[in-house]
Amino acid sequence: MVTKPKTTTRKTTTRKPAVTTAKATKKPPVQATSATATPVKDVKSAVQAVATPAVPVLRKKQLIDEVVTRSGIKKKFAKPVVEAMLDVLGDAISSGKEMNVQPFGKVMTKKQTDKPNAKVSIVKIRQSKRAKEAAVKPPLMPAAE
Repeated sequence: MVTKPKTTTRKTTTRKPAVTTAKATKKPPVQATSATATPVKDVKSAVQAVATPAVPVLRKKQLIDEVVTRSGIKKKFAKPVVEAMLDVLGDAISSGKEMNVQPFGKVMTKKQTDKPNAKVSIVKIRQSKRAKEAAVKPPLMPAAE
């Protein structure tokens, strides 16, 4: 018995636009225009708008790559140094120490709060314009990996 291969034809249909109802639409948050204006009703979206960073985030891997590029040392030597430096800086901030690390700047802990899963530190960093200009130097030698 010989069987024929089945051929199927696909029926294409156009999708209907979604119907929106008055209940399903979200109202945009109310923006305060003066001191007597009404508060924002949608707190969640307001918090997300504030919490979303406007600038790109520098990750540890990118920081290590930048250190390798600027210093010219091998990545295998730069990685433990950067990790140790971040550990020391984190310990100093969490203990409330004031640091003066130029050209990074002067770091002062303003407020610390203990949360159930983290310690939140609010710090102020003051950077000198002269120290930043003096810090821009060419790498010691070309990067090698």
